[in-house]
Amino acid sequence: MSNKMVEHQLKIVGHQLGIVGLECNMFLNKHSLPSFQQENSTINQSYMESILTSLRRISVYCEDAREVCEKILGGGFHKATAEETLHKIYHRCIAEFFSPKNDAWYENSRAAYTGNQAITFYKEVPNSIQALFAKLEKVFQQMREELEYYETDYSTKKMQQYKQ
Repeated sequence: MSNKMVEHQLKIVGHQLGIVGLECNMFLNKHSLPSFQQENSTINQSYMESILTSLRRISVYCEDAREVCEKILGGGFHKATAEETLHKIYHRCIAEFFSPKNDAWYENSRAAYTGNQAITFYKEVPNSIQALFAKLEKVFQQMREELEYYETDYSTKKMQQYKQ
């Protein structure tokens, strides 16, 4: 890929990571376990704790990645560093959203075909969580689509370097 293309992707993804960070932080600053209990008294508290833990992790990963994007774009642009950063974003941020380490939710891959929300929760969650994830899913899906081709290209390049 050309320098301009990688730089463009870095700008787009950096902006999208900023949106995710803002949405997560606004949500986490506004909501707490007691507020979820008020919203729905049948909510499983330990399950909600695992969801909030994953949200915090995603928020930190995305904010850190956005800062790295800004540094790369603000300093002397180096294509190899930008490509490696996009690779890390794909595997750390996007993968963490669609498949969190603590398995608090999962991606229903068939949902994409039906137009439904792809993130599926194992237990009942409050409407506020559903609404947040509907917003976040759109942004993460856009990032994934933006980086999917790039990710394949980057992985192929790395494999070729190892063979040499």
